[in-house]
Amino acid sequence: MGKDLSSALTGPRHGTIKQRIWRYRMIYLMMLPGLLFFFIYRYLPMFGIIIAFKKVSPAATPWEMITAPWVGLANFRSLFDSFYFWRILENTIRISVYGIIFGFPAPIIFALLLNELRFLKFKKTVQTISYMPHFLSMVIVAALVQIVFSPSGGIVNSVIKLFGGDPIYFLASPKHFRPLLVGTGIWQGLGWGSILYIAAITGIDPELYDAACIDGANRWRRMWHITLPGMSFIITLNLILNLGGILDAGFERVLLLYSPIVYGVGDIIDTYVFRVGLLQFNYSMTTAVGLFKSAVSLILIIGADRFYKRIGQRGIW
Repeated sequence: MGKDLSSALTGPRHGTIKQRIWRYRMIYLMMLPGLLFFFIYRYLPMFGIIIAFKKVSPAATPWEMITAPWVGLANFRSLFDSFYFWRILENTIRISVYGIIFGFPAPIIFALLLNELRFLKFKKTVQTISYMPHFLSMVIVAALVQIVFSPSGGIVNSVIKLFGGDPIYFLASPKHFRPLLVGTGIWQGLGWGSILYIAAITGIDPELYDAACIDGANRWRRMWHITLPGMSFIITLNLILNLGGILDAGFERVLLLYSPIVYGVGDIIDTYVFRVGLLQFNYSMTTAVGLFKSAVSLILIIGADRFYKRIGQRGIW
């Protein structure tokens, strides 16, 4: 049976389209839920892009959206002429870049450290505990952050008072809000983000480590010359995808943690879209913002992919 399946997957393609579909029907059935998800939630909503080039009433029906008057690039001009747009763009890029600089290496380092643990039960326990924050609702995470960093009874401020310092209202301090926001994202995604890297490490041939030990390589040398090169493709792939999402700075986390006091450093594109689109019913403007984000993300992904190919690395395509 295994031989028949292998020959079916790797053998020459022959027969009509209907015959090939029937031959691989089980594979197509496995793909169907994913394809339906992307079709319903990614491709069908693309119809709404036309709203960015129209003047649409908040109460408009789908037919009225189609027949609404065209305004060309007026919504984009209004967006770029807005004082708030450049502020939220700077905040979004800053938070995302801080997240890439400090958050992207964190799962890689964590996976490398887990790989060096020899006590299997302790390793599995640490790995399981590290996954837990990912499954917490962002509402719960925000509540925990508010409790831990509370100026009146939070653990962090209690330690600061113990050493003679003054309590800090982290969530209302423009100086501390961004580091707190980025640190919360790193803590929540550390364990879950390390799964791909741990899987890449397990796929490395153990004989390479044995040969390196015979040659006298210590743990650091084995990690640097064997483990990291074995993870290079996954690292490159994740970095390209992270660069493509540089305008996504964590909408839920910012929305639940920020306040008008820190709008100057914490207001991002997605929270601006939430206020203007849902609270002020300016759907045309928010659609223009979404289209701008998608265009920038596409350009960054393609550019990063070509850059990595030019320096000899494997890209996405």
